[in-house]
Amino acid sequence: MRKFGLIGYPLSHSFSKKYFADKFEKEDILATEYELYPIASIKELPDLIKTNSNLIGLNVTIPYKEQVIPYLDEIDPTAEAIGAVNTITIKNGKLKGYNTDYDGFKRSLVKWIGAKPMPEKALILGTGGASKAVKAALDDLKIQCQFVSRKPGNDQLSYEDINTSHHHLINSSLIINTSPIGMSPDTTSFPDIPYDQLTESHLLFDLVYNPLITAFIQKGIDKNCWVKNGLEMLHGQAEKAWEIWNK
Repeated sequence: MRKFGLIGYPLSHSFSKKYFADKFEKEDILATEYELYPIASIKELPDLIKTNSNLIGLNVTIPYKEQVIPYLDEIDPTAEAIGAVNTITIKNGKLKGYNTDYDGFKRSLVKWIGAKPMPEKALILGTGGASKAVKAALDDLKIQCQFVSRKPGNDQLSYEDINTSHHHLINSSLIINTSPIGMSPDTTSFPDIPYDQLTESHLLFDLVYNPLITAFIQKGIDKNCWVKNGLEMLHGQAEKAWEIWNK
């Protein structure tokens, strides 16, 4: 039995187990299973691997995409440059990290924009592991971007900055929520941005996919913005992970 799984905490929001169960059934993939491993600390990872000897691949979600890196024996150059890992292969006891969020986000964004011109500037809400993959994709697409954080570091904006200075939202047509704000069960929450400044020219991309219409997306709909949730990105990163696991 080949075993794959997802580590993170908590995992009540995860679609991954159902996604892979459906995939295995639809594609007649036998002797394979995908389990959820909600670990309260990344320090539990070595024991998890030790007690699951047939585990050959893991996905990594909040809050461990950065914390997992010291536990790896090797890291793919793209994931190393991004500084976050969401996919791990386990071969002969050795762990190698990859980042498929980058692939999933970039493909989903390009498909969504379609024939329209690429936005020139973007705001990335949140500074966690997923935000780094988003920034790498935007950099490759030549879209200027700035992080917005509750605890801003160098060259980052605070939520107060974008609420008090109108030019930030006006000049950035693409706004991407990479934080877990609004994720089930906390479905009434939304990032603290000045939604009254949104126009029909704005594009709102929420990496959250549960619920499919978050409060953030609904506020975009109310202002006639273009909106997109993270479900297609989830599918894209999952398929890329499967490709890596089966190389």
